[in-house]
Amino acid sequence: MRNFFQFKERNTTYKKEILAGVTTFLSVAYILVVNPLILSQSGMDRDAVFTATALTAIIGTLLIGLLANYPIAIAPSMGLNSFFTFSVCIGMGIAWQVALTGVFIAGIIFMVLSLMKVREKIINVIPQDLKQAIASGIGFFIAFIGLKNAGIIVSNPDTIIGIGNITSHSTALSAIGLVITIIMLVRGINGGIFYGMVMTTIIGMMVGLIDVPSSIVGKIPSMEPTFGIVFSHLHEIFTPDVIAVIFTFLFVAFFDTAGALIGLTSQAGMMKNNTIPNIGRALLADSSAGVVGAILGTSTPATSVESSAGIAVGGRTGFTSVVIAACFAIALFFSPILAVITTEVTAPALIIVGALMAMGISKINWSKLEIAIPSFLTVIMMPLTSSVATGIAFGFVLYPLTLVVKKRFNEIHPIMYALCLLCVLYIVFVA
Repeated sequence: MRNFFQFKERNTTYKKEILAGVTTFLSVAYILVVNPLILSQSGMDRDAVFTATALTAIIGTLLIGLLANYPIAIAPSMGLNSFFTFSVCIGMGIAWQVALTGVFIAGIIFMVLSLMKVREKIINVIPQDLKQAIASGIGFFIAFIGLKNAGIIVSNPDTIIGIGNITSHSTALSAIGLVITIIMLVRGINGGIFYGMVMTTIIGMMVGLIDVPSSIVGKIPSMEPTFGIVFSHLHEIFTPDVIAVIFTFLFVAFFDTAGALIGLTSQAGMMKNNTIPNIGRALLADSSAGVVGAILGTSTPATSVESSAGIAVGGRTGFTSVVIAACFAIALFFSPILAVITTEVTAPALIIVGALMAMGISKINWSKLEIAIPSFLTVIMMPLTSSVATGIAFGFVLYPLTLVVKKRFNEIHPIMYALCLLCVLYIVFVA
């Protein structure tokens, strides 16, 4: 097992990998609650979506762990499930069965592009500075989500955002958890993020902010209302609206996944000479999960940026992913326990992980304006638009433009010009 996952080469141990897997699962487990809640508003059966969400996460995470040896989780994307429900089903009036079929077709196209190594080629031609900007931007985005979930940052009609009520019980719990986690990390305690989450949960239970589960074992819901529904609606996708939806799923999922993989592999120290090993296998795992997820009955899955929490505590191989998948499998039977993993518990971990990911910002060449401006906008647009894809799009538009102005044509790969045009269309018509 150690040889298969290259423990020695990546300087890791079973203890580190198991701790990393559990940490990542605790960070991403909210998807088992939130995804069914969001998709049920489109008319889908909430219980069936719960089971489909767990199974999709299990299959996708196992694939990326075993095929690519990545310490990463794959689960339904929070951005794309909201787009599925509120923009496609409610906004455009497209039935969820047809929208899910669109997800299925997008997944098939992704698999073809992955097998043809088109996605791999695109990721490898992204300049090093932009890759660092993408990784850092995701860090800022994750930290912003954590601050928002904790209630430390709230909306403000006068200043757009502002500081929240730190004295409120839930925000105070997150703040205490944040301080505990910072202290343990600064003291060099391995697994500080995981232990911080555990201690925050215990404190929350002691003061009555987190309910102690009344039961432990829950029944696994049937997937009958959603399973295989895509096969009976294939004839309904040939309309302009649905084709536009498929394109949007393709574009957003592509850049969300590309951004997450760049950020996470950079954090794990896997990126060498501006290339990511086994990226083709990772992309194939991701696209395969999209096809499987649509058949089971959930919206597009993607590489989970929350995997950075596990990487931060030492996850370096696909064994971490095996542990994550095992946790999702256990969660199918012990769903009531998920109630203790609240946003107050996960918020400190997200804030800390965001800080760790943002450390790569120092590797960007800030001395050159033609590099600094596109990199800065890539970073800042992710948290401000709540979209990894939009931040990447701004960088992909401005980077070729600024280098052309400086007459550095030979430093831009031809694929970047095509991506620039696509990103302009995305910003204008989709974002």
